[in-house]
Amino acid sequence: MNIFDLTGRVAVITGGNGGIGLGIAQALAAQGCNVSIWGRNAEKNKAAAASMAGLAGKVDTRICDVTDPASVNAAMKATLDTFGRVDGCFANAGIGGGGRRSFIERTEQEWRTMFATNLDGVFHAFQAAARHMTDRANAGDPFGRLVATSSLASIFGTARNEHYAATKAAINALVRALGVELARHGVTANAILPGWIKSDMTAGIMGNEKFVANVMPRIPQRRFGEPSDFGGIAVYLMSKASSYHTADTFVIDGGYTAF
Repeated sequence: MNIFDLTGRVAVITGGNGGIGLGIAQALAAQGCNVSIWGRNAEKNKAAAASMAGLAGKVDTRICDVTDPASVNAAMKATLDTFGRVDGCFANAGIGGGGRRSFIERTEQEWRTMFATNLDGVFHAFQAAARHMTDRANAGDPFGRLVATSSLASIFGTARNEHYAATKAAINALVRALGVELARHGVTANAILPGWIKSDMTAGIMGNEKFVANVMPRIPQRRFGEPSDFGGIAVYLMSKASSYHTADTFVIDGGYTAF
């Protein structure tokens, strides 16, 4: 048996209609996993599903705002109605800080908005998924995977982006706690820490020649990451191969933090 075969499994990917989330969704579906893409933009959801046509897993999309627990619970119910189960939840939806304002100038609204999306959104998605996974485990079917998209900002001093960094550091702590608490239910919890990755969120800064000239020499692989670079770790974490691997943070950065 191929331990990376995900046939019959079901995964939710929040923010799965673009960037890293879409890279994860495509890789999972290629291995036979059924995926439910949750995003706020119906057109992007539709385009994401179209890009996965012909892959082994079935694709479902749901309009969902992770800052709203009612929206998350409705999307979870609809996903369960469609597939009958959810085996993995990839909490990937998030917003960037942009680095445009100093800490002293940070507004209360900016702070709250960042936490509402990047941290509360993970809480809402994970809680809905964990509730189902633990109920299933108590019924004799223990298996669950919680995976959050964190950031290198969570381990670096991130000037003018401290609100973003704080949300990601909190995510690291959250998965460690959940990895311990939910272990007896067969549920693992881990975080992925991307480096500099090409996406809609980073398009502006990666179009800045000064930024590229300063950052590229610090990346040993001499390239920015692609969403597809997260397919392998997603398949591993979703599969039986990672059954004993929990409460960890995975740095995927082309060697940036080591250099």
